[in-house]
Amino acid sequence: MRLFPAIDLLGGNTVRLRKGDYKDEIVYEEDPADAARRFEAEGASILHVVDLDGAKSGRPEQLDVVSRMVAAVDIPIELGGGLRTLDDLRSAAAIGVSRLVLGTAAINNPELVDQALAEFGRALVVSVDGRGGGVAVEGWTEESGQRVVDVMGRLAQQGVTQFVYSAIEKDGTLEGPGLDEIREVSATTKGSIVYAGGIGSLDDLVAMTGLRLVNVTGVIVGRALHEGKFTIAEATAALKGS
Repeated sequence: MRLFPAIDLLGGNTVRLRKGDYKDEIVYEEDPADAARRFEAEGASILHVVDLDGAKSGRPEQLDVVSRMVAAVDIPIELGGGLRTLDDLRSAAAIGVSRLVLGTAAINNPELVDQALAEFGRALVVSVDGRGGGVAVEGWTEESGQRVVDVMGRLAQQGVTQFVYSAIEKDGTLEGPGLDEIREVSATTKGSIVYAGGIGSLDDLVAMTGLRLVNVTGVIVGRALHEGKFTIAEATAALKGS
């Protein structure tokens, strides 16, 4: 299982939201490019970056910041937040983003998913954000009226093989992952799933590997790394079972 250190961007700052609430943010002093360099120096093999402004507005807002981050490191960067059109995806790819995360648009526009898969292939990742079994959209501010299991099943049938699943009610809390939730999500697809939400300790990572779900291939960790709960080396070792 692979570790995806997370860097969330809001107003050009490195932040973390609790449970997706824009009114409950933790602002870290570290410049996003410096955070990217530090995570790479500590052993990260990939970074998960979210443009929170873009997620809320519906268009990329932080491509200049992300461009600086891409230039600062040699490891791949996965970007989500505000990528709603093929041109948005192309703009992100043009600055060197390796994995393109389509969220709200994938839920609302199946035709766009088909087009993006045809153009970007396995570089395309679809993010599904769950709250109480339902899918949230528009930067987690609105409910879609659709169930997580139905949406992920439909996307898998369309040919999506790379997913990010975020448990909103756990995100940014450090209270541990929703293990039952992960099992349910895992059963919806044979595609690769990277999980986000609630990781606060090395025991949480060990619990994730203990599920032995072959298609849950990665874990996104943000607040715990920013606040020094454990190191990237320790997290990587825990995910490898050593």
